[in-house]
Amino acid sequence: MGTQHITLALTGASGARYGLRLLRALLLQQQEVDLLISAAARVVLRQECDLHLPEGDPLALREELGRVLQAEGVEEWSGVRYYATDDWYAPIASGSGAGRAMVICPCSMGSLAAIAHGMSDNLLERAADVMIKERRPLILVPRESPFSVIHLQNMLTLAQMGVTILPAAPGFYHRPTTVEALLDFVVERILSHLGLASSGALGWPPTV
Repeated sequence: MGTQHITLALTGASGARYGLRLLRALLLQQQEVDLLISAAARVVLRQECDLHLPEGDPLALREELGRVLQAEGVEEWSGVRYYATDDWYAPIASGSGAGRAMVICPCSMGSLAAIAHGMSDNLLERAADVMIKERRPLILVPRESPFSVIHLQNMLTLAQMGVTILPAAPGFYHRPTTVEALLDFVVERILSHLGLASSGALGWPPTV
């Protein structure tokens, strides 16, 4: 597939590196990305990745993300458009301006619950609501353990709407030796569900 328009959102669940690794993979495939980062996700990025993203300054945020992406081998990130979660004028708030698909990675149980019940209290939730009403691919990557009955009921509600629930649960049959290999297992599964080519190295049967 050629260039696609993908919305990527990071929320406050643990596992921020999954989201950053997915952003890297999308950019390496020259995809256009509308990026949303919740306030809670900023806290997690700081705690788990030592990444301090400034608030209220999209240019400074873009520069800081660019520094991280460049360290990960990404030389071009002009395809990233960042939107604040209170930017109701963003194109992704409307079915006529939204991209082809959306991924929330990682997805907190709070965000998952809000989406399951159509709350749409911020741009992130509204963008997900748009995907559901327009019947476009929406992939949620929850990272929680254990799941409560409430979590499971909300995931079932979303799955029945056609939303893909893809937990951050890497396999081990490819014998990973690095954290990146574990992250990439989940990232490749996401890319596959987006219809984007992946390396195939982590598929079944294992190639080790």
